[in-house]
Amino acid sequence: MAEDVKPTRKNLMAIEDRIELSERGHDTLEQKRDGLIMEFMDILDQAQDVRANLNQDYEHAQNTINMARAMEGDVAVRGAAAALKEFPEITTQSKNIMGVVVPQIESSRVKKTLDQRGYGLLGSSARIDEAADAYEELLESIILAAEVETAMKKMLEEIETTKRRVNALEFKLLPELYENQEYIEQKLEEQEREEIFRLKKIKAKKEEEEKEARAAAEEASA
Repeated sequence: MAEDVKPTRKNLMAIEDRIELSERGHDTLEQKRDGLIMEFMDILDQAQDVRANLNQDYEHAQNTINMARAMEGDVAVRGAAAALKEFPEITTQSKNIMGVVVPQIESSRVKKTLDQRGYGLLGSSARIDEAADAYEELLESIILAAEVETAMKKMLEEIETTKRRVNALEFKLLPELYENQEYIEQKLEEQEREEIFRLKKIKAKKEEEEKEARAAAEEASA
């Protein structure tokens, strides 16, 4: 409440400093919010492409594995899968986007040669090789989707946090500071007018007393 603020020039200067600081902070946060939204839209476009590719890769992988089962049988397919000796490795790093730390996922040994798959040339077939290729591509799409989706989520969280800070400054803190500033300025003006009025009364009284003193002195000398 403005009435709780003591109307002094010191408090007025302190409030004016807070207003200036809050206005700069508000402008900075607005710029950050707008920049984050632009970055988020770019990531959203990327995420849509990644999702579309992921769906296509999944359908392709399902089709190739079904074909391999139909042509080679479940036993051959499961045997080829069980022969795998080296599994993909995934490491995570981080990158900074306008102050938001988002993950950067790196993978290795996802795509393999026939020798690296472990089942050998004799235990393989064109259908099984196609299925293995398709699922390796699907895995890479999943890793990329995980990176993009996580980045998008973190960006959205930061946008919401920044929006709340902007709104808190714009609709709560700054209006309260403006109200306190106006209240103190009005009170100081009232005090100044009262002080001027008091000084005028003192001056008028003093002049009246001097006038009466001169009159008394003139009577005494007559």
